[in-house]
Amino acid sequence: MLALLAGCGLTAGAYYVDSVPTPSDLELPESTTVYFADGRTPMAKLGTENRTIVPYPEMNDAAKQAIVATEDRTFWTNEGIDFSGVLRAAWSNVTGGQRQGASTITQQYARVAADLKGVSYSRKLREAVIAWKLDDKYSKEEILGFYLNTVPFGRGSYGIEAAAQAYFGKTVRRDAPAANQLTTAEAMVLCAMVKQPEADPDDPEGHPGYDPQRSPLARQNSIDRWNYIRDGMVKLGYLSADEAANLAYPDTVKPLDSAAGRSNLDRPTGLVVNHVLSELRQTEQFQGKPADYIRNGGFKIVTTIDKRVQDAADAAADLRRDTAPEAVRGQPKNWQAALVAVEPGTGRVLGYHGGSDGSGADYAGWYQDENGEARGFGQHPPGSSFKVYDLATAVQEKISVKQHFDSPEIKEFPASGRTKGSPAGPIRNAERAPCQPDCALWEATVASLNVTYFALTEQLGTAKVIDMATKAGVDSMWANEKGNPRPKRIELRGHSGEELARHFSTEVGIGQYGITVQDHANGMATFAAGGKRADAHFVRSVTKGDEKILEEQLVQTDIGLDSEAINQLNWTLSRVKAAKLDNGWDSAGKTGTWQAGTSTTQNVHTWMVGYTGALAAAVWLGTVDGKPLKTSDGSYDVYGSTGPGPIWRQFMEQATAALKLDPDKYRFQEPAFPDDTPSPTAPATPKPTSAQPTPTVTRPTCEPGTCVTASPTGKPTPTPTGSPKPSPSRSPKPSRSVEPSLTPAVLDPALR
Repeated sequence: MLALLAGCGLTAGAYYVDSVPTPSDLELPESTTVYFADGRTPMAKLGTENRTIVPYPEMNDAAKQAIVATEDRTFWTNEGIDFSGVLRAAWSNVTGGQRQGASTITQQYARVAADLKGVSYSRKLREAVIAWKLDDKYSKEEILGFYLNTVPFGRGSYGIEAAAQAYFGKTVRRDAPAANQLTTAEAMVLCAMVKQPEADPDDPEGHPGYDPQRSPLARQNSIDRWNYIRDGMVKLGYLSADEAANLAYPDTVKPLDSAAGRSNLDRPTGLVVNHVLSELRQTEQFQGKPADYIRNGGFKIVTTIDKRVQDAADAAADLRRDTAPEAVRGQPKNWQAALVAVEPGTGRVLGYHGGSDGSGADYAGWYQDENGEARGFGQHPPGSSFKVYDLATAVQEKISVKQHFDSPEIKEFPASGRTKGSPAGPIRNAERAPCQPDCALWEATVASLNVTYFALTEQLGTAKVIDMATKAGVDSMWANEKGNPRPKRIELRGHSGEELARHFSTEVGIGQYGITVQDHANGMATFAAGGKRADAHFVRSVTKGDEKILEEQLVQTDIGLDSEAINQLNWTLSRVKAAKLDNGWDSAGKTGTWQAGTSTTQNVHTWMVGYTGALAAAVWLGTVDGKPLKTSDGSYDVYGSTGPGPIWRQFMEQATAALKLDPDKYRFQEPAFPDDTPSPTAPATPKPTSAQPTPTVTRPTCEPGTCVTASPTGKPTPTPTGSPKPSPSRSPKPSRSVEPSLTPAVLDPALR
């Protein structure tokens, strides 16, 4: 009696001392859901607790009625406290009897809200005080809404909405289609879980809880509890006797899924989520927030990723799938591909495949984690695929693609330190073309002649080439530094080419320095948009309930290419055989390879990049361990046209078909060639010989299997040829000051 009297005194004092934590004070962790671009198809669910808060008025009646029939049948009439139960529980606890709960729904919510733990009479009394205050301050409807959004239901789900999704794949929202709403019978199954949401870790077999999929005993527990709830539904008038008699226990509970807690983050799109979170952390709305603020904030994040494009990207670039092109299926396990697709004019990343494991390495780009550290393996030397930026710089400088350049098999460049006496030696072509030793720029592009492009880079200047790549979309490039075994990431954005040139040599023009697949894809999107650059991004919008938190801002920047320059660029790159599509679309592109060390026959990085007027994509194919690409039959003949080329073409054809766009709306325009005169800086044209025709004579330029011949108007036309197949594109040895990378993955120590 003394203990009870003392308890009453504590109760009276606590009434004035204990504060009532309101729902706004609780800041309950709520799952954030990431969606594809349609805003309806979920991509992933984030958060330490799987919770989706649904306001009470938006819930259907099934859940509300079932929980009252389960946990507190006097809820609508009591004052929030079961006084006799509290005294009985307190007396039992004090006298050493069986510990009792005796909690109303209001008391249970108070316990969670105040984070009261343990079982003691003082806890029960304080819990009762807070429940009393809650009942005074809030309506019964509000309290029941708090409770249904708070309590655990098992399977990692907190709140009735998360439980409805976890167990039945349904919703409690009353505005959803009737077929998608939680039924009364299903709600009764869920509410039975509240008594014991998870199995007893000390005795999971003997006390498995009420999840019917856990074990036969758990199923029987669930059925017994379900019958108890059904009786309560009748007593409370929620069901008639006939309705109850006709109500069947539902056998549609989803099986237990051991990977359910991973919330789809192990899929390829898990890497997209990393980029989404990294991008949001840089915004004003989310910058400086705690690491788990976004994950547990209950946000709806709509990404730029188009499900149709993403499916095409995964089908083509995942080399382990049967859907990958035949040329790359069944190859050694160390082969790895990455693909990024960007929408021209908007910068929206429509598809992103950085690897098949969303929780593993990212070979398409890099991002910042919660601690601000760079993560990812996405930078690779682009080889000849980087020549697109040299070419863009040339046409910007009014150098016609028909202008001729001295293009011998080998040439010294003293100004760049590439001479016979230098460690790296002179520049050599890895390919041959019938136009040699005097080739038009477009011919040298199609044949990927290194001598021509090294000369072009010298003529233009390294700074201008870097400027063009930066403006187009290459935000970072990796450079070697003395004493550093790994290349260092150099931020290009916001710096002029003159500032950056000290980090790079003339070899930048032939693709020695690593860039990311994502940046390369954005560069292609800029050319596809007629020279209008938009920043590549992954987020379209962020909302929470009815509140708009963030919306994408689409901004275009003109990079200084007029229509004639764009037309010449498209005209030239459309003549690359590997870029030709079989679906009627105008397309342009460029292949590229980078050698393994000093080898002239083995490649470790291969590329295919290109675009149509509606879609741009970059594909990289390499190895995860830095070893040369070697086929399953022992061949090292892996090049841009034979490896990433088939991946790029399959993706582009499937993605454009899925998008259902009209190719006639995205046709390339013919250039006028107003500056079709010899370059003033180009060496004099050699005199014609029997083996070399004069520059005015039509000459064939061969690609594997075919030749294209320039007509008098400058437009190539297919002609048969018996010319030997040229070697696929490879870049030459680097200069003395810059050694090639021998590591394939993270070359910045911070990128791991």
